[in-house]
Amino acid sequence: MAKFEYIALNAKGEETAGTVDAGNRDDASAKLKGMGLFPTQVAPEGQLTAAVKQKSKIAKRRQASKGPKKAKGKIKGKNLMIFTRQLATLIDSGLPLLRGLTVLGNQEPNPVLRSTVNSLADSVQTGSTFSESLAQHPKIFNKLYVNMVKAGELGGVLELVLNRLAEYQEKAQKLKNKIVSAMTYPVIVVVIAMGIVVFLLTYIVPKFTDIFESMVSGGKDAMPALTKAVIGASDFVKGNLHIILGAGAGLWFGSKAYAATKGGRRTIDKLVLKIPLFGSVLLKSSVARFSRTLGTLVTSGVPILQALNITRDTAGNQTVSEAIMKIHDAVKEGESMVAPMTASKIFPAMVISMVEVGEETGQLPEMLLKIADVYDDEVDNSVTALTSLLEPIMIVVLAVIVAVIVLALFQPLITVITKFQA
Repeated sequence: MAKFEYIALNAKGEETAGTVDAGNRDDASAKLKGMGLFPTQVAPEGQLTAAVKQKSKIAKRRQASKGPKKAKGKIKGKNLMIFTRQLATLIDSGLPLLRGLTVLGNQEPNPVLRSTVNSLADSVQTGSTFSESLAQHPKIFNKLYVNMVKAGELGGVLELVLNRLAEYQEKAQKLKNKIVSAMTYPVIVVVIAMGIVVFLLTYIVPKFTDIFESMVSGGKDAMPALTKAVIGASDFVKGNLHIILGAGAGLWFGSKAYAATKGGRRTIDKLVLKIPLFGSVLLKSSVARFSRTLGTLVTSGVPILQALNITRDTAGNQTVSEAIMKIHDAVKEGESMVAPMTASKIFPAMVISMVEVGEETGQLPEMLLKIADVYDDEVDNSVTALTSLLEPIMIVVLAVIVAVIVLALFQPLITVITKFQA
């Protein structure tokens, strides 16, 4: 096999140059066509004219100087997952990376992702590696994505790594959907309940209050204690509704600002894991994410220390991130992962035992992925149980609140009717 230099046009008509291994010039041209390129010059290495080579270099510099076109906007995890799966399928089918990116860019309906994919194709065409091209879009492709692709490039198994990455994204998206569904129901019920209560206190109760004051001798003082309490709450809410709404908004934005600080984030994340009912679900979700991320990275060829750093950055919880950092420091010193995991008091005993077995048998990546599968099922079961438990609780609480208000409104009517009958 000999090396041949070439200058060729891609599907967009842009000029590119490089070298290819082939038996002869015809084989080299056929190989280039198979890569989706249209050769204009093919010659043994070193025989292309200096002028032609210089022209190609100038063209490449001009194109590189434009830089990647970074699309503005966000890409949903689902869209990124589909892109990864499609690219893995195309490469696994034998299509060159550049051609695969071009095909996906042409057919992508999402404008932000389409612009990003086209930018990746341009970057790859100008000589950058795929991982380097991905790193130019950090808001879309995180460290996990970039480093897995880099490991796949170094190991020559890019299609395998992309398949693993797509599988990881699919399971991560599924887990995220479970958590969101668990949180959405109670939030909706609480908002509806608060809306109903505010409506009753600001609109319905005042109308009854006017009727009661004209019907009940002695006015408010002669009304039952429950009725007076509800009327007092109605007067307070109606007279201070703007203050209540302002305080609620201030509390919301204040908590967001506090969470943006390092200390605030740590405090909130620690409290979140201790919330009754929800805390256990979030903890299991964090364990599943940690196990799957670390297992997927190590399986794909990323060094353990680098994999722990990436896992820490994508943990999503400051408390868990700090625990992973301690694991990283222990591994860096040549120690086992078990001691810092036990000291963190975050990881369940079963997880620690399975990691210990994985380290002893040399099957840590496989064991981590098994842990992730187990805890995915745990999260699924916990979400189902939580939803089943919250539904009747929310209904009962809402029913009690409405019943108290209705009872408070009807007590004076019952008193008046009783007097008339007597």
